[in-house]
Amino acid sequence: MLLKERFEKEIAPKLKDELGLANVMEIPRVEKVVINMGVGDKDNPKVLEGAVKNLAKITGQRPVVTKAKKSISDFKLVAGDPIGCKVTLRGDRAYEFLNRLFNAVLPGIRDFRGLSASAFDGRGNYTIGLSEQLAFPEISYNEVVKTQGMDITIVTTARDDREGYALLKGLGLPFND
Repeated sequence: MLLKERFEKEIAPKLKDELGLANVMEIPRVEKVVINMGVGDKDNPKVLEGAVKNLAKITGQRPVVTKAKKSISDFKLVAGDPIGCKVTLRGDRAYEFLNRLFNAVLPGIRDFRGLSASAFDGRGNYTIGLSEQLAFPEISYNEVVKTQGMDITIVTTARDDREGYALLKGLGLPFND
């Protein structure tokens, strides 16, 4: 059963009872998943190209190249330089990505003992930082130009961290509590 179907049939009714919500529309949901890869080496265009290819393979969607907003002389950065790429997943793609992340990628990381529950932002959104893209099974070591990390932000409709924690725990995010 797909994660979205499981959420609608099993997890949502449990969340309504657990959080004591009166209306079905108050149940927290996953709004979107944003995956961001910053490129440290801006002088080598192959690194950015490789990051875009890897992110497209991981998500099944073409990433947007992000550009610097300001010039920073200490980093030799000029406004408008490409510095990374990002993808925003919504709906079915977001749930499918979260299913793969929770059940295949995170348990496959060496010495993985669960994620901290303190990475919530105060509004029910959760951010995970991965140190390299090789954790995903779609990426082969031969294709990687440079190992890069990524930030995965799960944006929810939860009003606070308690509701966000209950939602992600119900969806299967492995917390270390």
